[in-house]
Amino acid sequence: MHVSIDKAGRVVVPKPMRDALGISPETPLDIDVVDGHLELSVPSEPPAVAEGPQGPYFAPTGTPITDEDLRGVLEAVRERR
Repeated sequence: MHVSIDKAGRVVVPKPMRDALGISPETPLDIDVVDGHLELSVPSEPPAVAEGPQGPYFAPTGTPITDEDLRGVLEAVRERR
């Protein structure tokens, strides 16, 4: 797909691409030069641990939780006991 840059330096990401990636207005993006190309990506948020009435839990961020994240929370809970 071809797009152009306007006089202000903006590029429009076509709607089908935005929809496929779950990008909406105000979505923050990272931009980098990779091998001579521009690369846009949605920054990944680290999993957020929140405190609930029954102890800590992972707050929804849209980022998958890794085994390491889970181990860290389990260790924190065990230390409290």
